[in-house]
Amino acid sequence: MDAIVTGPEVAVDTSLSSARAASLRWRDTPVRARLEILRRARRLLAAGGLDIARTLGDRRPVADTLTAELLPLLAAMRFLERSSERLLAPRRLRGGRPLWMVGIGAEIRREPCGVVLIIGPSNYPLFLPGVQMLQALAAGNAVCLKPAPGCAAPIEALAAILTEAGLPEGVLQLLQESVPTGNAAVGAGFDRIVLTGSAETGRAVLAAAAPTLTPATMELSGNDAMLVLPGADIAVVAAALAYGLRLNSGATCIAPRRVFVTRGEVEPLARALLAHVEGMALSATPPGVAARLGRLVAEAVEQGARLLPVPSAPGATAPVLLTDARAEMRLLQEDVFAPWLALVPVDSMAEAITALHLCPYALGVSVFGPEAEARRLAARVRAGSVCINDLIMPTADPRLPFGGRGLSGFGVTRGAEGLLEMTVVKTVSIRRGRFRPHLAPPRSGDAHRYAALIAILYAGPFQAFRLLRRGSE
Repeated sequence: MDAIVTGPEVAVDTSLSSARAASLRWRDTPVRARLEILRRARRLLAAGGLDIARTLGDRRPVADTLTAELLPLLAAMRFLERSSERLLAPRRLRGGRPLWMVGIGAEIRREPCGVVLIIGPSNYPLFLPGVQMLQALAAGNAVCLKPAPGCAAPIEALAAILTEAGLPEGVLQLLQESVPTGNAAVGAGFDRIVLTGSAETGRAVLAAAAPTLTPATMELSGNDAMLVLPGADIAVVAAALAYGLRLNSGATCIAPRRVFVTRGEVEPLARALLAHVEGMALSATPPGVAARLGRLVAEAVEQGARLLPVPSAPGATAPVLLTDARAEMRLLQEDVFAPWLALVPVDSMAEAITALHLCPYALGVSVFGPEAEARRLAARVRAGSVCINDLIMPTADPRLPFGGRGLSGFGVTRGAEGLLEMTVVKTVSIRRGRFRPHLAPPRSGDAHRYAALIAILYAGPFQAFRLLRRGSE
């Protein structure tokens, strides 16, 4: 019994100790040398991508893995190669120095956190933790990565490629994929935690990390929205919604679930959507998730939503489509990782914005319609990312940070901001010359002189003159 309880903790502590020792050497490795290893790894990964994609063959078609995981991962690697040296370089502050700080120079440095714990998801087990791992490594951190249960194979393949490319021993540690290992890791005292998972898991991780005050990046789940403006191309909207349902069989955090559409366009959109999903064959939803979805759908129907008839292929899962839904229904308030969506009729986009914000999740929003109006709405919605006249795919741009708000988490991964999130800030100030008036002992009248200086700098000469006269009286 003791071995079962302490086993994961001992394994995590061993990996953390090894990574911490390796991190001291890795952080001193020049950024350019780190990036050269990533460059070699990118070429090896691109050449052997088909074999890695096949490690997930029982989860989804190989072609889908190549396009949804490998392609954006390679793009992210190239972005890091091109941008990391510039982004991580010390930044000297020029201009804007207060006059009373004459003689002082300053710079801001970005340094590695130390050892980063990455807890990977099951829906995109190569791309999401892979990008996070590579950003952490590029920034000079060592990494301990815990894959989701049953999802270790692609990360093991990527780790082998990094080793072949020259990554020093110990810098990357793969933890066991078990839940007890994850529980032991979050309280072990890592220097940063990056989690991709549900809001429920996020709460548990933050609670376990609180005693060590471990900072965290929380990339959590969503219940994403789409706004369909008057003038939107309904055929394009229907095709986009079908794509969101089909991609990874609906197990995509930024797939649209809540579709706000003006009343006159609800029925045309429903007809077009049904034509797109007829015969759609999706992978089976996990039993627990399917049961939860069934309960919430039944509740929504009892409250007035209408279930649309979707013919299903023999032996395959069909998406769940509803219309006449309302934003306050529980189905539209919770994160259910399954292929479903609900059409929500509204009288105006102002009403849609109000209804959209009733949901506590705020990961992404898609807006379809005339670009000028869509841009105005994009400025008003609460979300980590907004796609106009498209969905999901544009967020894979390696230049863009990705993160949510509300119950969808905080912090970002990917892009320049995601790389910098893997660092801590250090400021360095340099005094030049002999002018150090603050070191002199206090003198009589200092208060008035300082008050006059403050007035000259921040209130104007007239106020300074008044203070100086008062001091001479």
